[in-house]
Amino acid sequence: MKTKIQLPLQTMNLVTGFMVWVLISSLLPFISEDIAIAPEHIAWVTAIPVILGSVLRIPLGFLANLLGARLIFMVSFILLLFPVYYISVADSLIDLLVGGLFLGIGGAIFSVGVTSLPKYYDKSRHGFVNGIYGAGNIGTAITAFAAPVVAANFGWSFTVQLYLVLLGIFILLNFFLGDKKETKVKMPLMKQIKGVYKNEKLWLFCLFYFITFGSFVAFTVYLPNFLVANFGLDKVDAGMRTAGFIAVATFLRPLGGWLADRFHSLILLMYVFGGFTVAALLLSFAPSIGLYTVGSLTIAVAAGVGNGVIFKLVPMYFNKQAGIANGIVSAMGGLGGFFPPLMLSLLYSLTGHYAIGFMALSQIALASLILVIWMYYHDKLAVSNQIMETTPLGMMVTDKKGKIVTVNPAFTKVTGFESDEAAGKSPSILKSGRQSAAFYKQMWESLEKHGYWQGEIWNKRKDGEHYLEWLTINAIKDDAGEIIQYAGVFSDITGNQSEKSM
Repeated sequence: MKTKIQLPLQTMNLVTGFMVWVLISSLLPFISEDIAIAPEHIAWVTAIPVILGSVLRIPLGFLANLLGARLIFMVSFILLLFPVYYISVADSLIDLLVGGLFLGIGGAIFSVGVTSLPKYYDKSRHGFVNGIYGAGNIGTAITAFAAPVVAANFGWSFTVQLYLVLLGIFILLNFFLGDKKETKVKMPLMKQIKGVYKNEKLWLFCLFYFITFGSFVAFTVYLPNFLVANFGLDKVDAGMRTAGFIAVATFLRPLGGWLADRFHSLILLMYVFGGFTVAALLLSFAPSIGLYTVGSLTIAVAAGVGNGVIFKLVPMYFNKQAGIANGIVSAMGGLGGFFPPLMLSLLYSLTGHYAIGFMALSQIALASLILVIWMYYHDKLAVSNQIMETTPLGMMVTDKKGKIVTVNPAFTKVTGFESDEAAGKSPSILKSGRQSAAFYKQMWESLEKHGYWQGEIWNKRKDGEHYLEWLTINAIKDDAGEIIQYAGVFSDITGNQSEKSM
């Protein structure tokens, strides 16, 4: 029973954590009426909660593996009681900055669920499961929509204190319904870090999540105040539009995970970063509210799908170090939400508009698109190379003039020639002299006419011993149909021939 309830329970935990995480940014138009906040400090007030919410994801991901999600969620919610109450009685900018910093715990718990939940499901469902859990982002939309409505009627201080009740409820739910018997992974932290930090794919995933989740967080904290200040919208209207952005990005996250379970994840990311590039370019031209809405919703779609896809990829590449890898990648995503509001605020103060900031996002997204394409083809080459290295069949690749380019370990095992001895030489180093000139003429005619040749051939090992092999030669052509290489695959069948002779 407790196994089945972990996905809904942990998803609701994330909803609660994210509701708390964005309390200040959602209520800032109300808070600023009672607490004087200079325009240059607004970005800091909204961005500060992101700091701890990002940095803590690394240790929380590790601790979730070590101690289990139940304990980490309970302790996190208990710790959140203190900054929430402190903010409810705040009367200065310093109070908001200090309280906001520790609200970051609400965002940090993200790495707990993505580390814990895959333990309960088959790998073929990890994308969808992590997508469902990631839909807990909707907590930011709930606060962005509901908190201003409550604050308009009962005041922002009372609204903040309501979250103390919510936290108390989820402390109890985790105590009674959390899984005490969750599988623990007790690999030392430094061993896990050493196992991942040299892998370039980890840092590529960090960049990708920095953009997808970072843009989600950045727009969440930036939109409420921006829509009021730039377009003159009512505070509640701005909150509802922000909630709409969050809802689109959140509900598309499970779709992204589901798609990644069924299609190639890297191809999906190509579409994601293509969407980011176009949308950010549109926003950089400072459009009307209508076009701004189109650009923002395109960002929401790309961010939602991208977030789901990336957390299908992370456990695929880092199965044994899932806790620390999830923590590092999700931390970079959180930091992706910290810097953009500050940069946008700085650029606005210098230039009077946000165009340069959005143009920078479009160029970073374009660079990411190029990196995803490189990663896709690099993986295909890696698979081909792994097949060549591990197959028991001998393999030899020559250029179109017949000079050997590369051979595999099985080639060396059969022929005795090492890779450096064969490279640059002609395949004639294997020639036994048993075949006539007519044999080789027929071979080349078949290659030119059909693109392949297959048959038995006597060759010679390095030590001079003759052996019979079954050889298949394929002509490799470019897109224009021109032959660029030949690939030969063979197996030693001398023993089989001897048995036939007997």
